Amino acid sequence: MSETEAAARAASPLKRRVILIGVGIVLLVLGYFFAAAFLPRWWSHRVGSQSDGKFRGGVWWGLFYGILFTVLPLVVARQALRKRFNWKWKVGIVIGALILAAPNLMTLGIVLGNGKGSHAGQRTLDDQAPGFRGASLIGVLIAAVLFGGLQYLITSRRNRGRELKTVRERSRNGVAGGGHDGDD
Repeated sequence: MSETEAAARAASPLKRRVILIGVGIVLLVLGYFFAAAFLPRWWSHRVGSQSDGKFRGGVWWGLFYGILFTVLPLVVARQALRKRFNWKWKVGIVIGALILAAPNLMTLGIVLGNGKGSHAGQRTLDDQAPGFRGASLIGVLIAAVLFGGLQYLITSRRNRGRELKTVRERSRNGVAGGGHDGDD
């Protein structure tokens, strides 16, 4: 095999990678523009049809989506902090959590977006699901407080268990626990 043939074979995988990366970037850009135009309109119509144009429906569905699709992603994302998973699993867990958070992220995209799709979604939510955006935000805040409180309880209980185990081990070994012996 000549040097030019070896160089051509070595360049072939590099060319293939560059082409695949270029195609991937083009597809991502096209997907972004499609999603920016389509998803806000689609999501607002789904929520609007569930709410049936009523304020009460918009508020209840907003609370439902806000709470559920905040708690679930937080519980799943919390698993990525475990030491037993390698980084590939952790990335997969975080991606799964983002997928679970999609309803709240789509609502956030409608609220914060400045494109035509976002503005159309805002008008649809105002008309067909009044109260949904505010209730969704309140649901997210409720879920975050609940998750934070639950996390605090779990952590404090775990720490208390460790302390109790240490005290019991000291007691078994005859080591004083540092308390008073009643000779005051």
